[in-house]
Order: sequence, then structure tokens, then C-alpha cells
Amino acid sequence: MDDLSHNLLQLDGANIQSVLASEKQVQMLMERIEEAIKEAEKVESRLDDYDEILCHVRDTMEKMGEKNQMIEIANTNNVRLLLELEKVVTQLDLPHVHQLALTDTDLTPKGLPAAIAAGKALQLAMNSDIDPALLRLTAVQDQRKRFEKWKAKFSQTISRHLNNLFIHLGNLGDLQTSVSNELTLPKHHNVHKELSAFIDLMHWMKSMDRKAYDALIKVYTTSLSKVYDRDIHIFFDSAKQALTLKQFNSREDINNSSMSNKLKLGPQSNKQPAQPYGILGINKEMWSTGAEPLERQRFDSILEKVLAELEPVALNEQHFCIAFFQLDVISPTGKNTQTTLDAGNNEPENQKDDRDTTLYIPQRRLDRQINEEVRRMMGELFANLESEINNFILSFEKLDNYYSLYVLVRLTQHVMSAQDAQSFLSMTFASALIHVKRNFDKFMQIQLQSIEEAKLPKRSKCGLLPYVENFEEFAVTAENIFKKTERRNDLDKWYLKLVEAIFERIPAHAAEHSKTPHQVVKMENYHRMHSTLSQLKIPVLELLKKEAKTRYNDAQKAYVTKYFGRPLERLNQFFEGIQVRVQQGVKDTEISYQMAYSKQELRKVISLYPAREVKKGLEQLYKKVEKHLCEEENLLQVVWRAMQQEFINQYNSLEQWIQRCYAGSMITLEFTINDLLIFFSEIAQSH
Repeated sequence: MDDLSHNLLQLDGANIQSVLASEKQVQMLMERIEEAIKEAEKVESRLDDYDEILCHVRDTMEKMGEKNQMIEIANTNNVRLLLELEKVVTQLDLPHVHQLALTDTDLTPKGLPAAIAAGKALQLAMNSDIDPALLRLTAVQDQRKRFEKWKAKFSQTISRHLNNLFIHLGNLGDLQTSVSNELTLPKHHNVHKELSAFIDLMHWMKSMDRKAYDALIKVYTTSLSKVYDRDIHIFFDSAKQALTLKQFNSREDINNSSMSNKLKLGPQSNKQPAQPYGILGINKEMWSTGAEPLERQRFDSILEKVLAELEPVALNEQHFCIAFFQLDVISPTGKNTQTTLDAGNNEPENQKDDRDTTLYIPQRRLDRQINEEVRRMMGELFANLESEINNFILSFEKLDNYYSLYVLVRLTQHVMSAQDAQSFLSMTFASALIHVKRNFDKFMQIQLQSIEEAKLPKRSKCGLLPYVENFEEFAVTAENIFKKTERRNDLDKWYLKLVEAIFERIPAHAAEHSKTPHQVVKMENYHRMHSTLSQLKIPVLELLKKEAKTRYNDAQKAYVTKYFGRPLERLNQFFEGIQVRVQQGVKDTEISYQMAYSKQELRKVISLYPAREVKKGLEQLYKKVEKHLCEEENLLQVVWRAMQQEFINQYNSLEQWIQRCYAGSMITLEFTINDLLIFFSEIAQSH
């Protein structure tokens, strides 16, 4: 410890000496440090100067940048203003040549192209898309006033020219009707061809002057409707005359003359028939004079000719009106005037101007609006078409109710095959078809009512009832008309009603006849119905055909059972008594030992029916059957054979009882089956 302390003291003393020895050096170091600090302060001062200079440069550059940006904005605005002014000037500038065409319009074939081009240019300029703010410019307003002035002048010139042209073509149509022996309807292609040159101007009128456009449509419909009214009236009169003359020439009897007069004069005919032609429940003798099959076929062919002639005329006029008057385009006067059906559908939503939303009508409502406008215009042009069709049809239906069947089929074919179901002609045919269908149902209802109200024939033999006798002719005629047509179902429904009514009325009328057995009336009439239905082969009546066969067989069996009866009555009674004894327990071999049924009694009863008496009884029966049955159905031999079979059955039954109860007694009837066959055959041949 002492050594260490001693060493420490030595070291401390050495350190102090060392410090005292380096004082000068420290002083020099301090001076050097102060000098360094001063130099650093100078550098810092210089850097501050540089920083001030850089800040000034930065501020200057920023100000220069802002000035350049303002220059660019001003330049851009100037360019945009120039473009907008150039656009406005370009859109509102109308070349001098167009101005001359608008003010001094030449609508001759030579000047028409220039007028059309000027009109389109004016329309384009007036409909140009200009910002609303620019519309307040005096120059723009002045130019638009000039446009309005030119438009009014141009529209007035077009309206006056087209107005005079429509009236001229309407009057000229009176002179274009050519005299021809064929049944044709003038097509007026020349009118459409001449007007087609002005189609662009008419479209311009619709877009630019709706009031004048509507007035032109009215003038057109008024002028052309007179032409079409006259043409259609003459056309249908020619059709009536063609039918009347052919009917008159094809029939030699005087009734045809009265029929032709009735066709011309209608209700004014002097002699009114007692009953309409072709009514099922009325005897043919009471029918009025009807049309011959050839006349009906001629009517059908001429009706087809009439409908075929109407189609091209009406459709051509409709297509022309749609194209010429632009009826398939909604074009309100004013901004964005041409808004078509497809434009509203194909234009993207983001490109539609909010100001034009009222123009984009839903498609269905738009189609309905256009169709109604087209049908309205066509209805004015062909104002008398539907009435002429109905009068033409009605004039022949009054002569012969069967004509309504032909008309129903023909009109249905034309309605179903129409190229445009919404066209005016299709709607007119459909409307006429409604009336024809009502007349058809009315005729069938009359047929049904006539069956229920039919009266029995006033003759000794009832024979065929009127509705049964007339049904075949009615059905054959209807089948020829409705075979493989769209109206087949309508006829089948009435077939079922009529035949069912006939089946119901036959038994009622059969019971009412006082001289003919009701079995005969039912047998003959059901036989005729079965024969008729078998020949017609109508699928819907197959079940009723089988029912007719069943009812016929039942009626025949009932008649044979009642009127043939039992010719060998005493013999039948004799063996009925034997049958009772057998049922009571008496053996077959013991029957002959009973007093009432002995062999002697059997021979006595058999002796009552010699062959001569049997034949005589059969002859009387044949005369009675012949008296009952009518000649039309020729059922006498059928019934006679049925009676023959019934007699044979009774004969065989008697023979069996004789063999059972009198075996070995050698007792037989005095005639054989061969004798019966000879009797029946000789009686039938003798009559």
C-alpha cells in the first residue's frame, strides 16, 4: 500500500509538470481553432448570399411559368372560339344557289333536284346543333329569321304545287278507267310514279311545316278517295253483272229470269218465295229458286277474283302512302325533326340529348300509333270498300244461303294468307269476315230450327222426313266447300248439332204420323241417315253413323216382330202349352199321352195350316208391308228377307219341339223350309 501510494504521488507530480510544460502549445491550438471558426463564418455568410440569389431565381421562374400557362389558356380559348364561330358560320351559311332555289323555286323535272337539295340544306341549317348561348347572338338571330322567311316561301310553293297536282291527278283518274271485258280494278301506278318524284319534298314538309303537311294529306285523301270510290263501285257492279248475265244465260227456265231480276232489284222483286232455298226442315217443293252448282262455283271463282284484285290495289296504295307521307317516321316540327323508329332504338343511351326524351316513344305504342295513322288514312281513301264488300256478299246470300259458306271459306283464306296482318285490307277483310261468320251461324241456326219445327208430309206413306231427305244435298254441298279448309271445325260443330237434332226428331215425328207405323218411319229415315253418313265419310260423324245403324236395326226388328207376328199362331200356342208342362216337370216322352197334347190334337192343329193357306197369308202380309214402306228407300226386299228369316226361325223351333215330344210319330208340318223359301221368292217376284 505504501509503495502504491508513493508511486501515485510520483505520477501525479509528473502529470502536473507535463501540463505546465504544454501550456504554450494549448494556447496555440486555441488560436488556431478561433481562426477556423472565423473562416467557417465567412463560408456560411457566402452560402447565405447564394441561397438568397437562388430564392430570387426560383420566384422569377415561377412567375414566368404562370405567364406561359395563361398564354396557353388564352390561346386555347381563342382556338375554341374560332372553331365555334366557324362551326356556327358553316352551319348557318346557306350557299347563294340554294337561296335562289328557295326563293325562286322551280319544281319542273329540270329544277326539281336543285329544289330538293336546297330544301335539305335549309333543313340541315335550321336543325343544326347550336349552343343555346350562341342563339342569343344578333347575327345568329338574324340568320335564323332569314331561314324562317325562306322556309315559309319554299313551303308555300311546294304546298301550292302538290295541292294542284293532287287535285289534277284525282280528276285525271276519272279518265284513266279503261273499258275491258275482264273483271279488273285499276291499279293507278301512273299516279304513284308521278308523285314519287316529290317524295323528298313531302318528307321535308312533314319535318318543317306540319300544318301544311296535314293539309296536303287531307287534299290527297279527298282527291284520290273519289277515284277509288268510283273504281270500287264500278268494280263490284261489274262483278254482279258478270254473275247475273252468266246465270241468266246458263238457265233456260223463267225462274232464272226472276232470279236475275231479284239480284238487280233486291227486295223490290214482285214474287216473294214461300220459303228460302236449302232449308232442311222444309220440303224441296216449297223452296224458292236456288242457284245451280255451276252457278255457285262461278260465284266462288268470281269472289276469289274480286278479293285477289283488291289486294294489290289496297296494298300498293298503303305502301305508297307509308313511303310518300313517311307514315312510319315520327317527325315533329322543330329541333331534331327526324326521329325514326330505329333511331330511338339504336342510339346509345349516353348519346341521347335530355332535351329530346319526349321523342323516344316506347316501341309498342309507336307501332300502334303508326298503324292507327295508316289505317285511318286508308279508311278515308277506301271509305266505301267494306260496305261494297258486304253489299256484294249480302246480295247473293239473299238468293241462296249456301253462298255464305263459300264467302266464309274464301274470306278466311285471304285473312290467313295476308302478307301484313295489320294492313288496312286485312283489317277490312277481317271485319267483313265477322259479318259473314254471323250470317253462316245464322243460316245454320235456321237449319237447326227448321228441323225442330218441321212438319210431317201430307201423304198416306210418311216416307222420308224433309230434313232427312235434304241432309244429303246439304252435306255434299258443304263438304265440297269446306274440304281441307281452315273453317272445317266450324262446319263439324254444326254437323254434330244438326245430326243429333235429326236423331231426336225422327222418333217424335214417327209417333205423330197416323197412317204409317212409327217403326217404319224410324227404320226408313235412320237407314237413309246411315247411308248418307257412310257415303260422306265425315270423321266427326263416325259415332253418329254407328248410332244410326243401331237405331235402324232396332226399328226394323221392332217392325218385323210386330207386323210379321206368328203366322202359325195356333201351333205356337199349342207348343207354348207343352213348354209349360215341361217346365212343370213332365217328361218330353210323356207329353203325347196327355189328352190336350196328344198326337191327334197335334195333327188337328197342323191341318189348320196347309201350304196353300200359309202362302195366302204371306201374300196378304207382303201387301201390308208394301203399303207401309216408301219407294225411295227400297227397303221392301230387305224387310221381306228379315220376315223370311223370322218365319224360318219359328219353323225350326216348332220342328225341334215335335222331334223332342213326338219322336218316331212321323208327324211333320205340311210344308218345308224349301216351300217357305219358294213362297217368299214367288211373292217377291210377282210384285
